[in-house]
Amino acid sequence: MGLDEIKPKKFYYLLHPRPVVVIVTKCANGKINAMSASWITPISEDPPTIAVAIDRASFTHECLEYSGEATINIPSSSHINLVYEIGTTSGREIDKISKFRIELTTSKRITTPRWSEALGWLEVKVDRYIDVGEVRLYIFNVIEYYMRKDVASEWGWDTRRASILHHGVGRGFYTIGKLLLAGGSIPT
Repeated sequence: MGLDEIKPKKFYYLLHPRPVVVIVTKCANGKINAMSASWITPISEDPPTIAVAIDRASFTHECLEYSGEATINIPSSSHINLVYEIGTTSGREIDKISKFRIELTTSKRITTPRWSEALGWLEVKVDRYIDVGEVRLYIFNVIEYYMRKDVASEWGWDTRRASILHHGVGRGFYTIGKLLLAGGSIPT
């Protein structure tokens, strides 16, 4: 390696920070679970589709296999501790909804609830999946989606009002910096 290079401990550190989401799932016996995830990406506009990588040993994987649907909820930076805690504990062992006092509300088009404090949310149904290594890459059809109007417009987030959380490494999180526009102009 040259003096001007460094090899991170993990290959995916080059792709972080990434937006973090809270995935709410409906599980067997009516239990509701929540898990943080940052390995998520849009993959198609028509049909509206996203993909999320979920460890096959996780309780969220078990719940997705049971219900086939979820809500993908966008947290603000004010939820950093909650996001970290629900991402590092298992729903098999504890009821995360009760323990962390996660308030849920009815979704518009699916039976799985959404997180009422989220800045935005997507209602999704499993279309298919691909097993890769230890994860199942779920491909979800987006059934419905909304953002809170106090932090967004029809064009997306207003990052001056929405402090969207991004995961770095471990306990490290980031928020978005200033908006830059191609062509050199900087908005006020």
